[in-house]
Amino acid sequence: MTMNIPLDAAAAEKHLMKFLAIDGVTGQEAAIAKSVSEELQAVGVPASAIRFDDAHTRIPLPTETGNLIVELPGTKPGPRILFATHLDTVPLCAGAKPKREGDHIVTDGSTALGGDNRTGCALLVSLVETLLKHKLPHPPITLLFTVREESGLHGARELKPSELGGAVMCFNVDGKLASELIIGAVGQENWDVEIKGKASHAGVAPEKGISATLVGAIALTEAQRAGWFGKVVKPEGRGTSNVGIFGGKEGQPAGDATNVVTDYVHIKGEARSPESAFATAITAGYRAAFEKAQNEVKDAAGAAAEVKFSNTPAYPPFTLAEDSPVVERAKRGIEAIGLKPTTLFSNGGLDANWLDKHGVPTVTIGAGQYEIHTVKEYVDVPEFLRGCRLSVALATLDP
Repeated sequence: MTMNIPLDAAAAEKHLMKFLAIDGVTGQEAAIAKSVSEELQAVGVPASAIRFDDAHTRIPLPTETGNLIVELPGTKPGPRILFATHLDTVPLCAGAKPKREGDHIVTDGSTALGGDNRTGCALLVSLVETLLKHKLPHPPITLLFTVREESGLHGARELKPSELGGAVMCFNVDGKLASELIIGAVGQENWDVEIKGKASHAGVAPEKGISATLVGAIALTEAQRAGWFGKVVKPEGRGTSNVGIFGGKEGQPAGDATNVVTDYVHIKGEARSPESAFATAITAGYRAAFEKAQNEVKDAAGAAAEVKFSNTPAYPPFTLAEDSPVVERAKRGIEAIGLKPTTLFSNGGLDANWLDKHGVPTVTIGAGQYEIHTVKEYVDVPEFLRGCRLSVALATLDP
């Protein structure tokens, strides 16, 4: 039997349009956090229930504010449930001017929209508004609005689990369809290599130089030939990798002129896999490729380039069992609003990766985001409203 959800669709859309018009690119979330806080108070949340943590003091990038956390007391017995989303957008969303066109909310085409993740912000405000306005029975609830998700899941990573009030499960809003449940995601390692060669005149005495460009080119070719580039499938595991940056010092191009042997190259890449150990193995494949290339490029005196390779985990992978309590509740919620649930595994990182690591099993649900991170981005309003209704169902279902 389909649950009757008393959602005020017009109010939900109003929240969404307001949030979409507020800039809040990653690291600059103070304005959107203030607006979300004001909207929560306007729908009945006392200011005393709203606070910010100090995660931004531990994030290694400039960040205006900590994570926004809201605690609602339960009106019926049950374990605490966490609902999460992120406040920030990608930089391409700066200056977005949202407008309604039929069932879609779009921009003028010069920016991305920011449905990722203003849909989540509006959904959580609408959830609270519906619960309070209609006095719907619910267990204790915590809302989490993270910062710097788009630039490395930093807000979720630096979150202290004790801030979540003992929540036993989480529903993270960061996807397209309300009926699709993301129950696992890959982990990622980042790697970084500096190649210090030796400059010389490329026309008069090229043999006296050590080309950092050539070392990098040979290394990447070697990695590709060994099966470590792009889609990686080995007997011991599977994953992906990419080389994202091939440049010089402080964001400048590698090299200064065509008549000078390039003496410095800085390369950054990543490796992803459902298994942390295999992401590390992919990274090790790149390290070996750079070591081999280092030995292949020497000057006339036999000197080689200096190669400094480093790597660090970005976020851990996770997978939830189909019959775990949080997945079962998510499926029941979807069925309660008349939809058929499906489960997915993501090849991209989510706040859910870190929330699961913090001890709160997390399913990610959708709320109408389409073509994210592009100037063609739009929000499908009927799907957004389905996501809002799903959140109310998830909050009010019996255990």
